[in-house]
Amino acid sequence: MKSLKDIIKDWLLPILAAIILVLLINNLLFFQVKVPSGSMYPTIKVGDRILVTKVYNKAKLKSGDIIVFKSDELKEVLIKRLIGLPGDEVVVKDKGRVFINGTEIAQPYVVNKEDLDIKFKVPENKYLFFGDNRASSLDARKWQNPYIDGKDIKGKAQFITYPFKRFGKFVIGNDALNH
Repeated sequence: MKSLKDIIKDWLLPILAAIILVLLINNLLFFQVKVPSGSMYPTIKVGDRILVTKVYNKAKLKSGDIIVFKSDELKEVLIKRLIGLPGDEVVVKDKGRVFINGTEIAQPYVVNKEDLDIKFKVPENKYLFFGDNRASSLDARKWQNPYIDGKDIKGKAQFITYPFKRFGKFVIGNDALNH
């Protein structure tokens, strides 16, 4: 019969080590979010679970990345597409066409457009985010303060983990409608 010391050594210590390892990975490397709204439809659908890697170097972020961040205005964590980086001038016009620093950007991920004319000048250490479902996304175009501080960026979305039939990389545009 095993002694209490053997049980602790054989069972309790490995279990505690595994729990600590999981907590460290979850807090330092990546985490998962469940999507509560259709603002990123059809790229991301309501109920999707997304694997997100932590962002430590904001200089590596680029327009078009899907980012998880905290909104002080809305008091919640959101997932949206990064449109404007610090210093960018972003203009939305002509039935939702987006121009960054005078150059139109391709937006194959936008299926439901909104006819809106608006201009942004992104301040230093701030970022501008839109949802892919422009017709019904509550995003920077409609917020009182459209800019998110760099310190509030939590991570970069990498791929869908659930539902399993959608597991993998993000599918965009019309292809995403049936995915």
